[in-house]
Amino acid sequence: MATTLRRVDSYSSDDTLVETCRRPLERPLGETEVSYFLPSRESGVNDMYLHLGFRSPPGIMRRNRVCLVWTILRLRHPLLASKVEMRDYDDIRFVHSAPESVMEALESADANLEYRSQSKDGRCLLFFMIDAYLNGPRTLSNERLSYLVVAQLDKACSQTIEAPEEVELQNFDLLLCATHFLGDGMALHQFANDFFGLLASDRADGDLECMLTDEWYSRWGAKKDESVFGLPSSLEDRLPPLPEGKFCRAVARVDFNNSQAKLIGGHSFPRRSGNPRRTVVPTVAIKEESTKSILKKCKQSGVSISSALFAICNIAWARTCDRNWELPTMMYSALNLRSVLTASKAFNDSYWYLAIGYFNVVLPTFIPKSASDKEIEKIFWHRARAAKDQSTRAAKSTMLVSRSYEMARERGQRARCWAREDDEKARGTWKAPPSPPPADPSLVAKKPPSQALIGLSLLGNLDGIYKHSTFQKVKMHTLTTGSRQRAGGMLLFGYTFAGRLWLSLGYDEAGFEADTTERFWGNVLTAVDTLLV
Repeated sequence: MATTLRRVDSYSSDDTLVETCRRPLERPLGETEVSYFLPSRESGVNDMYLHLGFRSPPGIMRRNRVCLVWTILRLRHPLLASKVEMRDYDDIRFVHSAPESVMEALESADANLEYRSQSKDGRCLLFFMIDAYLNGPRTLSNERLSYLVVAQLDKACSQTIEAPEEVELQNFDLLLCATHFLGDGMALHQFANDFFGLLASDRADGDLECMLTDEWYSRWGAKKDESVFGLPSSLEDRLPPLPEGKFCRAVARVDFNNSQAKLIGGHSFPRRSGNPRRTVVPTVAIKEESTKSILKKCKQSGVSISSALFAICNIAWARTCDRNWELPTMMYSALNLRSVLTASKAFNDSYWYLAIGYFNVVLPTFIPKSASDKEIEKIFWHRARAAKDQSTRAAKSTMLVSRSYEMARERGQRARCWAREDDEKARGTWKAPPSPPPADPSLVAKKPPSQALIGLSLLGNLDGIYKHSTFQKVKMHTLTTGSRQRAGGMLLFGYTFAGRLWLSLGYDEAGFEADTTERFWGNVLTAVDTLLV
């Protein structure tokens, strides 16, 4: 569907983009960005999406108005409108060509905006929209790092009962898509909050047009010192600098290796192979009253919902597996590093950048078969507190910065190695490295297993990010999120939104033994009902 774009340029032709700024802005990808970019090349592994379901007056969602807001925010966050050029495994760059006019900025945003309507067969478009993004041809590319989809569902697909006073509101779904090497979940949610803050404000379209023109002019319409232009910095450039010297580097490396050696896990889901990847995301929203009860219980026990969810998965797995109970269960999660980053003074600085580290939680698997419900509840809260302690130690470690540098370096090197191997296999030039000579078993120390059962993406209380009071015309009721996964990928999402606790399990149903995965998910929900509610 084409949109009619009004010409909103209000500055004279003398105020066009200066020649020094016509050259595209570039910067190399950081190591963490590289570790996400290289696996994404073939099929979009880790491409993120954020879905928001809401009710809104239809006038707010007119394409012209949505496009104006989308354009303003793409100007404020230039990585969204950039592309990636890979010249070599060690030379991968963000490239941003500045729009030479407001109309050019509008047309670029409109080309990355899509409106969809109800599917012809009467089934809910939302399922197909997310399923197509996760399992169909890749939506994003090196030339398109972000994309926005707006869908309007008819009454047959609406899951919200219309109240008499809301008859003027209609159901809409918004899908915000972005590559993971562009940013993280916190960037997605902050962007969505800013998007609706502008879209549902009292500003008329004309006011948004003036805001857009001013936004473009402040960045590209006036002559400025070229040094003030730049793209948002990478994680590694934002981390505080480490002490220099070989000794300090050696200490950091030894500490990192020691911390990794402590990660012991002896459990994983039984896998299947040979089937095309197919990601599914079963999602459950806990009732508001039950969510309040859960929050109260967690507070009384001195833990957050995030810590409790590690213990929920631990108990659920113990009830699912029937062997190796003597080995611990390891789970991994992302660590938000924004609080430790140094401030950037770049002219085009924004919150769209990748700022995550990683940590693991290791918990015992064993539960006595004769344990009563009360004893299991005590075990559960004890393990939730253990998960909290491990999470806190990871976030507040004095070695957090050096470990983040080391992890980024290791992930970047590993991604390059795998990318070269994949490319050589595709060209038919790959040769397996020679096998090392067999080592004397008596001289080789047996390493403990280090298998992770599952990853948890724990986003916390998203109602702290979404300022619902600033866009009261929009009534949000649903939020789901996830990413395109690699074959055999699995990730549990947990967060509160609109006063409810949401749990979703995104996994490749073709890559895991169906019975085990379904029993585990059922045990997760049962554990929530019996231990948390």
